[in-house]
Amino acid sequence: MLNFIFTIMMAVVFGRLLAFSVRFAWGIGRVLVTLLFMPLLLIGLAVRGLMYIAIPVLILVGISGLLGTSRQ
Repeated sequence: MLNFIFTIMMAVVFGRLLAFSVRFAWGIGRVLVTLLFMPLLLIGLAVRGLMYIAIPVLILVGISGLLGTSRQ
């Protein structure tokens, strides 16, 4: 059940971050970090059984994504 919730949260968070990064045309480095590094890091942590680290990181990234999208 925890893995299902993690998967749903990750899809929502990185979907929003993808839309945000494309809309505001970040540099290619930031887009690559958003699309490659963070999801792979979180998937790696989840696969290795480190959900107690992966979920707080996912929450922090989600909060920063929400705060970043509210700026005009």
